[in-house]
Amino acid sequence: MRILLVNIPHPAIGSRIPREQLPPLGLLAAGGPLIDDGHTVELIDGEFGPMPLSELVAQIVARAPDAILFGHSGSSSAQPIIRHVAARAAAALPRATIVYGGVHPTYFWREILRDEPHVHAIVRGEGEETARRLMRAIADGQPLDTIPGIAFRRDGVPFGTPPAPVITDLDAYRVGWELIDHRRYSYWGGKRAVVIQFSRGCPHLCNYCGQRGFWTRWRHRDPVLLAKEIARLHRDHGVEVFNFADENPSAGRKPWRAFLEALIGEQVSVTLVGSTRADDIVRDADILHLYKQAGFERFLLGMENTDEATLKLIRKGGSTTADREAIRLLRRHGILSMATWVAGFDDETNASMWRGLRQIISYDPDQIQALYVTPHRWTPFYRIARDRPVIQPDATKWDYKHPVLGVAGMAPWRLFLWVKAIEAIAQLRPRALLRWAWHPDPKIRHAIRWYYRMGRRVWLHEMIGFLFRDRYRADGRTVADHFGDTQDHEEEASKPARRVRRAAA
Repeated sequence: MRILLVNIPHPAIGSRIPREQLPPLGLLAAGGPLIDDGHTVELIDGEFGPMPLSELVAQIVARAPDAILFGHSGSSSAQPIIRHVAARAAAALPRATIVYGGVHPTYFWREILRDEPHVHAIVRGEGEETARRLMRAIADGQPLDTIPGIAFRRDGVPFGTPPAPVITDLDAYRVGWELIDHRRYSYWGGKRAVVIQFSRGCPHLCNYCGQRGFWTRWRHRDPVLLAKEIARLHRDHGVEVFNFADENPSAGRKPWRAFLEALIGEQVSVTLVGSTRADDIVRDADILHLYKQAGFERFLLGMENTDEATLKLIRKGGSTTADREAIRLLRRHGILSMATWVAGFDDETNASMWRGLRQIISYDPDQIQALYVTPHRWTPFYRIARDRPVIQPDATKWDYKHPVLGVAGMAPWRLFLWVKAIEAIAQLRPRALLRWAWHPDPKIRHAIRWYYRMGRRVWLHEMIGFLFRDRYRADGRTVADHFGDTQDHEEEASKPARRVRRAAA
């Protein structure tokens, strides 16, 4: 089969501003096994430009594939764009099979199959094995209901097969790196870059996160094989920066240390950036020198909020003490810390925002990423927020960088200005500017200055968007009114489709 993988231009601010693109790892991960199965596979990456939707559709039609596979790199905020592009492509190519995969369609397969007749099938959960089984069945004209982990229409009604087994050997499926031109992708200030993955899932139970539900359990790749892959990409394709897609790659100390030591043994000079928990940094205080030797230059620490009561609400499982110590330890080893800070919880007040600002400054992170709490159907937090009012009904804005929920004691404009003020004060305080002006490590100095350049553009873009483009309104509808009941991944196959039939009626 001729299979076309499509990465749509994502509307998120972070995707548009840096003028640097990272390759779509999810589509490449599905593409490798499909190539190995003998299919002719090609990728269109609409992020470059970004590509106008009319041109993206024209390129899809020009290739006349047998199957078009869309992936969700941006969760719910990408769905309206994929719906539009897929519908237009289907109208021009009625014989092509259109397939969705990713987090959003995994949890919204009933609604998508009900409302979008151009969609033929949905891959739910991990896609490598499921996509190759689905393409084999379509190519051979075999029935689909024997394939676990998919959804399609059976007798005109949305039908989901049982969940696919968890992939226990992540190294059994290779990434289709040959689908991209490495020269086109950059990050970290113009350096050739890719996204890499050591592990999937997370052993923790934070209720705002969908890692546990989607991936079901924490697993990791072979540490030595991943180190060799990084070294090969660096030597053969000149890749300098490796951005880890993992939420918690260091969850297992033993395999994580084995990876660090294996990569150090490869003797390649690369830049690694990733996310982890502050608790893991504190746990690994005695081996942080290995982090630095392997090439790590920055860790995003998922602190989410500096208020202990809020941390308890979202079941973070960490503490402000560990957060502060992790930042101190990273700085001592010459690794940048980026603290995420989330606003928009229902009990937000001027006093809580002021307290958050003071605590962020006391943490003294090198960088801050302020986000807005965004309830997604695949997270336990959705149940907590299901009755909260929605002030931003445009799903393309549900990208964590726009306020989407009403706060009982604070108007949207006040919450927004607080967040922008906190970002500016945290990044422009004298201690932070001193690090920007001078740092003994030239690689870290480059990283700091690149982030300030990018952050300045994002900050101004968000201000202009809020004042002149975005429209916020509360129409009385809640989260549940907009997105329906929660759906856990384990429940997907067992729920009957009659609710969708009632809704359609």
